[in-house]
Order: sequence, then structure tokens, then C-alpha cells
Amino acid sequence: MKDELRQLLESCLETGSETDLQAIASLLEGVQKKIKRNRSTFIDAILHMERSFGQNSCEITIPINPVIHNNLDIVHGGITATVLDTAMGVLANQLLPEGLGAVTNQLNIHYIAPGIGESLRCKGEIIHQGSHTMVISGEAYRSDGKKIAYATGTFFIIKK
Repeated sequence: MKDELRQLLESCLETGSETDLQAIASLLEGVQKKIKRNRSTFIDAILHMERSFGQNSCEITIPINPVIHNNLDIVHGGITATVLDTAMGVLANQLLPEGLGAVTNQLNIHYIAPGIGESLRCKGEIIHQGSHTMVISGEAYRSDGKKIAYATGTFFIIKK
């Protein structure tokens, strides 16, 4: 496996464009974070997620780089959805007592503007916390402060 991986990496390094090399570096740095920091998931590490918490809120910020672009060189909508879902889901799980967890039941997103700039910041805030479900709102912003998406998510509360 290691020899095949070395050959693949060497081939990419020899033939890749500058953008390709930036993408490879970003992905490898993410995998290295997963290994060194023992991040819980590869998606967290590969997207370079940074989390912060407020009272009943969670923010996740990621850098914008070619790995997350679509063919228009803007942030892929699925990446925006993933980071919004993660911010809302992390918040849901943070608010629950030990032994319970939250999983996404429904996610609704309204895209407003293109994801461009240096970073993408997604914030989740609690709307409703019941005994079986939670409803959380989410907003995504680009680095110039412009809102690019609005979301709501419903989360099932389950026993772990």
C-alpha cells in the first residue's frame, strides 16, 4: 500500500498544476491533523474545521481553498451544507446529557450568495429543544461578512 501511495503522490507532484499542488497540500495537512491530533473524523480534519461555542450556539469556520470549489470556482453547495449541518449537529449534541445523541432528520438550505473569499463561517443556534427532537437554525457567511446561506435542521434525539 505504501509503495502504491508513494507512486501516486510522486506522479501527482510531477504532473500537477500549482492549484493541484495546493489541493494536495491541503488534503495531506488535514489527514496529518487527523493522525496527530486524533480528530474525530476525516471530514473535520480535511476541511480544517475550527469550532467555537457561545451560549446555545456553535460556530465552525473553514478556510476556502480549491479543494472545496465547484466548477465555477466558488464553494460547492454540498460543502456549505456539510459545514452548516456540522455546526447545527455539534450544537445539538453539546446540549444533550450524556448517553444521548442527535442525528440529522431533515436539513433545509436556502442559498443566497456565492461562497467566495478567504473563509466560510457557519453558525448554529437552537430554536426548539424537545424530548425527542431539536430544531436548529444555521447561517453561513463568507469572510467579507455577507450571508451566503440560511438553513434549518431537525434532529432526532437518540440513545447512544
